[in-house]
Order: sequence, then structure tokens, then C-alpha cells
Amino acid sequence: MIQLHLDGGDQRALQILCLGSHSDDIEIGCGGTILRLAEQFPGSVFHWVVFSAEGVRSGEAQRAAELFVGRSRLQGPLLKTFRDGFLPFLGAELKDIFEDLKKTVSPDLILTHYREDAHQDHRLLCELTWNTFRNQLILEYEIPKYDGDLGRPKYVT
Repeated sequence: MIQLHLDGGDQRALQILCLGSHSDDIEIGCGGTILRLAEQFPGSVFHWVVFSAEGVRSGEAQRAAELFVGRSRLQGPLLKTFRDGFLPFLGAELKDIFEDLKKTVSPDLILTHYREDAHQDHRLLCELTWNTFRNQLILEYEIPKYDGDLGRPKYVT
């Protein structure tokens, strides 16, 4: 198992940005990592962003974020209502959200989708993550799904 040494020795709380295209992506793709980080860094703050959380899925995303990291350490979640499968057609709107995030959050670690994911929404969020946050540690996660697009994940910094 790869061990990350994220505490830089300062007194500032570790800031972790969790990005997901859909309501359950974060939990499925990197839920174990989040639980481990929450345990290992009890003072950490989790910024939770979901881009497609419509209707009942919004409530599910809210509740899941609270269950994973607790209300006291949760910033957000920021829940958007973009249509599933249509994110690439709304690139400028999404880029604006990322630029706003960059102004309000200075994450030590970002968890985002795998860049070669077969789902177009996932690929775009990954691309925007790398495009927007250039000085942060970014880890990509995969979501096992029916189309079997699990590739060869790489450790990238």
C-alpha cells in the first residue's frame, strides 16, 4: 500500500477536495481512501463537490458525504444539477465552477476521476481538474462499472 505523508508540519488543517460527476462516484471510486484519510488526519477538512445530483440523488449525495467524513469536517457539499451524460456539452459552465473553486479552496490533495474513464462526464472532470489545479497533489480514482473500462491506473503527481 502506498503511504502518503501529507502533513507538512504546520498547524493548518489538511484540505481535501473530492470531485465527482454523479451522486455516488466519490463514494464508489475513492470511499475507502476518504475513510482512511479521515481516520489518519482527524483535523482534515473535506470539500465535497458533485456535478450531477438531481432530485433524490441530491439528498443521497448530501447524506453520503456526512456519513463518510462527518458534518463537522465537511465543507459543502456543493451539489450541482447538471444532466448525466451532458457535461462535455457544458464545458464553459463547468470551467467557471472550477475557477470559482480555485478561488475558495486551496486543497492539499484532490481526488478526481480517472482520465481514461469510458464515461464522458468522468473524463471531462478529470481534464478540468488537471487544467485548473496545477500545484496540488491530484489522485485519480476509477469506478468499476458494467462497460469494464478499468484500465491500468497510474500514480501521477
